[in-house]
Amino acid sequence: MQLRCRLLRPAKVLTLLACLALSGWVRGETLVIAADRWCPINCEPGSERPGIFVELARDIFAEAGIEVRYEMRNWARVLQEVRRGEINAAIGAGIGDAPDFLFTETPVAMSRNCFYTLPDSSWRYDGLASLAEVRLGVINDYSYGVEINAYVAAHHRHVDQVQVAAGDKALDINLSKLGHRRIDAMIENSWVVQARLAEQGRSGELREAGCREPDVPIYLAFSPALKASSRHVQLFEQGLLRYRANGRLQALLKAYGVERH
Repeated sequence: MQLRCRLLRPAKVLTLLACLALSGWVRGETLVIAADRWCPINCEPGSERPGIFVELARDIFAEAGIEVRYEMRNWARVLQEVRRGEINAAIGAGIGDAPDFLFTETPVAMSRNCFYTLPDSSWRYDGLASLAEVRLGVINDYSYGVEINAYVAAHHRHVDQVQVAAGDKALDINLSKLGHRRIDAMIENSWVVQARLAEQGRSGELREAGCREPDVPIYLAFSPALKASSRHVQLFEQGLLRYRANGRLQALLKAYGVERH
């Protein structure tokens, strides 16, 4: 059905803009968010379940008339492009990933980073000193908390202590290395490991060997180079608080089979 707008005289600018918007003649605002695959935080673009953070952002910003476009890219590239203002926000970032980004006061979730080994291993994480006993697999430019970040930075050139996987398949690389005993342990978000192993039909194949504490807050982190970011932060913060209060956030987590940390 064709929509026609008839302007009353005297013509008012606001009336004109409203008519144009309803007619589809005014292009709406689009917010681009990105990350590498970190399901269930963010999953396959265009799928029925694109990820917890993606659905949350899509629904919250839709209420303000803003379209969200989700793209999957290498994590290091995402951080660079958000920092330069080429895209709006990075999905699932911790403050340690990019302290210069703009963050909501309320984190979307708490990332529980746990260590995983093969079932026949007896190693268990018991503070930084225990890491000297294993070859640890990590992902390039991921934040694991201040202490472990510092350990990775100090030892990443020594493959007998730390091995860094990069690219869109970094998680699978570490899982493969662990399976082939090229590393002894890997550290990863507990939601992510559970979801990926379930996708591969391998639930329960790895042994959880302790978790680092405290949990790390993770966010939808906005570009410091874009003027609109301050408004986007406010909109998203308001939406987060509203969705937590009315139960929509908990329902979304349940749909992905995870519990809030």
